[in-house]
Amino acid sequence: MAEERGPERYKDHRRLASEAEAKAVASAVRLRILRMCLDQALTNKEIAQRLGSNPATVLHHVRKLVDTGFLAPQEERTGARGAREIPYLATRKSWALRLGEEFWSDMSTAMMDVFQTEVAQLGDPSKVNAARLGLRMNEEQYEAVNKRFKMLLNDLAEMQPGPGAKPYSLFLAIHPDATRD
Repeated sequence: MAEERGPERYKDHRRLASEAEAKAVASAVRLRILRMCLDQALTNKEIAQRLGSNPATVLHHVRKLVDTGFLAPQEERTGARGAREIPYLATRKSWALRLGEEFWSDMSTAMMDVFQTEVAQLGDPSKVNAARLGLRMNEEQYEAVNKRFKMLLNDLAEMQPGPGAKPYSLFLAIHPDATRD
């Protein structure tokens, strides 16, 4: 009789992030900057305006993202008042890396902070398509769900925008339910 096999474990072939790379993206502000620069290059001043932050503070974060390869400077341009401006574009490098377990807590906290900030900015909770489901799973089932999440996210990350595409963000989370036995 053939041995029964459970679902194959999802193998994450992405390169392990260095400590500097992991620390660079384990920041809610930096994650927001990367999202803002995903589709269009923005200058430090434009990023600061969108964040409602001081340009000097934002520049610190922009430099950290540039130094670690998450933002790429684009061709210099002249601003409205003749000042030299450098726009930055996200490289999508964050999706090409995986974090070591020692950074999961910081990254989860940053992602939840970004999610809450972005949802609060909508002003209308009905614009969020959310669902919540209580489950009971053994370890094999849990691994299968995680594998499906990762496969879905990888497929979506590779999807090319269609005509008239609008920006959306997707937040998935699975966690132990401390309120149930």
